[in-house]
Order: sequence, then C-alpha cells, then structure tokens
Amino acid sequence: MSTRSGAPGPPSRRSERHLAAPTLTVWIYDSALGAAAGEVRLKNLRERNALTVHDAITVSWMPGAHQPRIGHLRHETSAAAARGSMLGGLVDLILHATTGAGTGLTPLGRRLSGTGIDQTFLEEVRAQLHPETSALLVLSSDADLDEVRPVIERGLARGDVVLMHAELPDDAPELLRAAVRELQGRSGTG
Repeated sequence: MSTRSGAPGPPSRRSERHLAAPTLTVWIYDSALGAAAGEVRLKNLRERNALTVHDAITVSWMPGAHQPRIGHLRHETSAAAARGSMLGGLVDLILHATTGAGTGLTPLGRRLSGTGIDQTFLEEVRAQLHPETSALLVLSSDADLDEVRPVIERGLARGDVVLMHAELPDDAPELLRAAVRELQGRSGTG
C-alpha cells in the first residue's frame, strides 16, 4: 500500500510507538538543496537509533541540469556508486522510463508487484521530481515513532516538502534489489 500524505499514517504493525515493517519514504523538496537538510535530519535519527536504514539516497536536480545528481547516504560514495545502490537504481529506472503507449512506468510497476510499491506511487515520484527540486529516499524499518514523528511533523509544517511513503512486506528489500537488478540489466542502465 502506498500513500501520499501531509502526515504520517498509522502504523500497521506492533505498538503505537514502534513500526517494525520496512517502509519506503520519499521526501520531495521544492528546492534543489532541500534534500541536504533532510539528510542531516536522517543522520540525526540514525545516531539516536530511531530507525534502521537499509538504503538511503538524495536526488538533487539543479536548475539547468539535464539530469539529477544522486548521492548515496549509507556509504557517502560517488554518484556512480549511488546509482548502483538499490534506491539509486530505482530512481534511474523511474527517470529513464520512456513515455508512450504501452511503455513508461507500466513494466516497472508490474515488476514491483508484491513489493508494496505500485505504479501510482512511481508516477507520483516521477511527476514530483523535476529540475529545481530534490528528494530524500529512505528504505527503513524498526522506526521508533516517538522519535521519528516529530521530525516528520516539523518538516511538513514548513510547507516546502511533500511526503510519500509505502509500507512494504518484510521481504521487500530483497524483492526490490532483485527487481531493480533485473530491470537494469534489461534496460542497460546498471
């Protein structure tokens, strides 16, 4: 199930205080540098052990650039390595999906079936990400909602960000890695 919201949805598992299920969270900022601030907040949450981060990237699309720059938060490596990460590969696939009858995000949406990420979610990410915007994508689990919720609420209160999230099945990280690898191999982007 994917949702787009102005507030975090209710947890689907465990107590009100803890969300163990994997979640893909996408923060789309209305400036090319907005995701850098989100990265700082995410690092702070990680240092406080407020969640487990499986993969995280920033996508910054500077004015006048033909494509965005993808940065990998987990290892803070080169843009090439970031594109090789699972979320970097997913963003590449979203951005490079061709438009037209029978193409576009449909094959990606079909391949991701069962991961908790649907075609509508992919289309929303693609529509929101364009020059002069940025994004922070985080695949996480084991979120302490008492720690995470105030950070989300403060970010949304500023009004410069759109939050999208998909609650995923427990095996989603492995399913996503396999799907992204397969689709990158087919498209030659990996």
